[in-house]
This record gives sequence, structure tokens and C-alpha cells, in this order.
Amino acid sequence: MADIITLTINPSIDASTSVDRVAPIHKLRCAAPHRDPGGGGINVARIVIRFGGDVKALCTAGGATGALLRQLIDREGIPRHVIPVTEETRESFTVFEEASGQEYRFLLPGPQLRAEEWRQCLSALAGLEDDPRFVVASGSLSPGTPSDFYAHVARIAKERGAKAVLDTSGPSLASVLEEGVYLIKPNLRELRELVGASLEDECAWVEACRRLTEAGCAEIIALTLGDQGALLVTNGQAWRAAALPIRAASAVGAGDSFLGAMVWALAMGRSVVDAFRYGVAAGSAALLSPGTGLCRRDDVERLYPDVALRAL
Repeated sequence: MADIITLTINPSIDASTSVDRVAPIHKLRCAAPHRDPGGGGINVARIVIRFGGDVKALCTAGGATGALLRQLIDREGIPRHVIPVTEETRESFTVFEEASGQEYRFLLPGPQLRAEEWRQCLSALAGLEDDPRFVVASGSLSPGTPSDFYAHVARIAKERGAKAVLDTSGPSLASVLEEGVYLIKPNLRELRELVGASLEDECAWVEACRRLTEAGCAEIIALTLGDQGALLVTNGQAWRAAALPIRAASAVGAGDSFLGAMVWALAMGRSVVDAFRYGVAAGSAALLSPGTGLCRRDDVERLYPDVALRAL
């Protein structure tokens, strides 16, 4: 059994391309598209595989796009367990405007899942032959999936002795924290929504995270802050990492790259602080890859020594 199981209930085919300029009405002649398997958990698995980690991806797939998703996952060399669904797997696409250097992201809704379909996802996790060390559930929920779905995932993970890692938002995140998990990775907007406060400065960020850890909602909180770096809070301690000076080719997948590298490092026995440094390096390295390429390991290893941490 894999050390790390990822679960993606609402995966996607992620297409990326470029065009000289985005404009209404006119036909826009784009560059040849590149397609990757997408969705939070699948992206985490892509990163773990690139680092030589032991991972298996659980995901849904339906229709012709679901068949393509299977092919793309296999192309990445990721062991998989697919839960068939009736409706088509969604597609998303990213367009880079060459004239401005701006990136446009279009996310389509996922398939409407039947109750028996999302329950099959939980059954697949509960029915694994051996117990994984980490269960990573990441990404949006498909329409028809209850908001407490990830809380069920966290409960199953804990029953199997695995550490539950969650990257979600809104009601899904709130329900997970009622269950209590090992690690969450919100961004600042998601944290603000969760605690219902504006959180205007570093002191407020740290205090909000500490309240959650002290309440038993999560042992570790990795707060991503975009161009302001990242924050790690755990066991009464906190560290701040400044953003690395990188000229971004694309911001797509930076958060998934961060989480994938951090979980890989934890599975390898690295300390939480060292794993956080890998996460920051991977999130930064993802900015160097165009479209939906995610981070490359050689870029992560090159940037890792540059990640400076400040204890708070």
C-alpha cells in the first residue's frame, strides 16, 4: 500500500494555451494546447511522484473526458483507483495573454454526483487493503456532494491510523475542523472566511491559526500568503517564510505544488519545519512553469536553500 493516498472527488482535464491578446467577439488564434490531469489531489500526487514518493490517487471519472483523465494520470506514472460516475468529468482551461503577461483561468463546474457515487468514494477509501500513513483530500466538491464529505474522509483516515491532510475551503473546511485533522493549508482569503475576521496583519494571522490548533481543529496549519510568503503554526510555535523573488510564468498549481512537496517531505520523515521549507520552495518553483505544469523537482531543490524562516 502507498504511504500517501490522495482523494479527488472533482477532478478535471486542465488545458492551457496562449494567445496574443484576449478580446471579445473576434476569433482568437491560440497556441497548441497542453493538457494535464487536474484537481487538487491529483496534482498533489503528480508532485509526490516527481519526488520519488509512494502515492496512489483515488478519483472519480466519467464519460469521454473521464477516459482522457485516466490516460493522462497514467502518462504521469501515478497508480490510481478510479470511481466511475455517470456524468462527464469537467474541463478547465488557462489562457496566457502574451501582450499583457496576464493569465486568465476558466473553471467549469463538475459533474452532478449521485448519492451512491460519492458514497462509493468513501467506501473505496475505507476499503483499502492496507493502511496509508497520509490521506490527502484536496480540491472542490462536485455538485451533489454534501458539504461535510471531507469530514467523513477525515474520520475514515483517523480510523485507519492515517494522518488526514485537507486543502479545501468554505463549509467543507469548517466541517473538517469540527472533526479535527493533522494538517490544513488555507490561503489568507479562506482563513478569513473561516474565522469571520479581516485578519489585517501578521499578528492576527498567527493568533487565528493558534486558536484553531489549540482548539484541536488541526495540529498543523500552513497558511499560504501569495507574494507575502507563507506561515506555519503548530504546537504553540510559528514560523514565517518570506516570498522568494521569482518572475512568475504562471500561478496555476502553486498551492498544490506546495502541499505535495510538504506531504512528501513529511512522509520521508523530515521535520515539520523542514517540510514547510520544501513546500515554500515548491510553491515558488511552480511559478516558473507555464500553464498547468506544476513545479519541477530540480527547481525545488535549487530554491530550497534560499527559503529563510523567521520564528515568531
